[in-house]
Amino acid sequence: MKFTHESLPQRVRFATGEAPAAVAAEIDELGARRVMVVAGEREAELAARVTADVPVALRHDEVVMHVPVEVAERARERAAEAAVDALVCVGGGSTTGLAKAVALTTGLPIVAVPTTYAGSEATNVWGLTSGETKTTGVDARVLPRSVVYDASLLTTLPGEMTVASGLNALAHCVDAMWGPRVDPIDQVNAAEGIRGLAGGLPKVARDSASVEGIEETLYGAYLAAVSFTSAGSGMHHKICHVLGGMFNLPHAQTHAVVLPHVLAFNAPNAPEAEARMAAAFGAPSAVEGLAGLRRTLSAPKALEDYGMPEDGIAKAVAPIMAAIPDNNPTPVTEENLTALLTAAWSGEES
Repeated sequence: MKFTHESLPQRVRFATGEAPAAVAAEIDELGARRVMVVAGEREAELAARVTADVPVALRHDEVVMHVPVEVAERARERAAEAAVDALVCVGGGSTTGLAKAVALTTGLPIVAVPTTYAGSEATNVWGLTSGETKTTGVDARVLPRSVVYDASLLTTLPGEMTVASGLNALAHCVDAMWGPRVDPIDQVNAAEGIRGLAGGLPKVARDSASVEGIEETLYGAYLAAVSFTSAGSGMHHKICHVLGGMFNLPHAQTHAVVLPHVLAFNAPNAPEAEARMAAAFGAPSAVEGLAGLRRTLSAPKALEDYGMPEDGIAKAVAPIMAAIPDNNPTPVTEENLTALLTAAWSGEES
């Protein structure tokens, strides 16, 4: 056996009901005195409570899905004007993504407080959108120094968003199983992530305020992100990033729709990974396990429901093919990729 595995330097606190004290402790640990708080308007009140004991110099609420370049530039300008020395982001993936965009050019440390299951807080991956093109990259400066997970902050997350965000996290686990840098440690983390998500999501779907379910789902989402950032972005995320940037599709819902099609596409040619996932789902096969979970959650089904035009399928094929890693388990052709996208667009069962 030969492989190289790198664990990223980050402190993680699971602190249900204790986010304000935990965030203040993390800021104190950094020695920061002028903090920029990044949170969208919807999270403004929540962010104010979470950062009540933090020396805030600036609150920034211009958060836009997929982090447009011009939005990132405005945030960077405001950070420079206020001479901030640390960032606290309170919100979902777009909020964390904006904080990362600021850190990418300034090197400012981030304390992340997630309010969804997006997982961006545990990765060193950044993403920016210019026009219809979303560009992603890896940089150590964007990895949050610490993450504070407080399950009580997610009890008001709408049920539909909970399902989509949780399945987005599950997509990190599935893609990690065959990512371009995958190693056995990634697969262990990914499988445990699947087990946590498959156990927690049904509880949260039944009762969106279930702290036990949220904690289990957050645990799975964190492991999903850790495995994904180590293994690298595979076919699933390449598809979703192209579609999201090209058609401005909602991030979590797009991942939730595409996931079963990519799993069915790759599983036959990745038997060891498939067996690990099936065991984590507690199902005869990974495809059956995911299908059962999706039925339980009434998961999103079709990209057309989120505004993708049918003629966009042909437009997306070439850039997706150019982005998919060479080690994808199933060889990708224009024909089989078109068939996959068509099924995801219409909501056809895989």
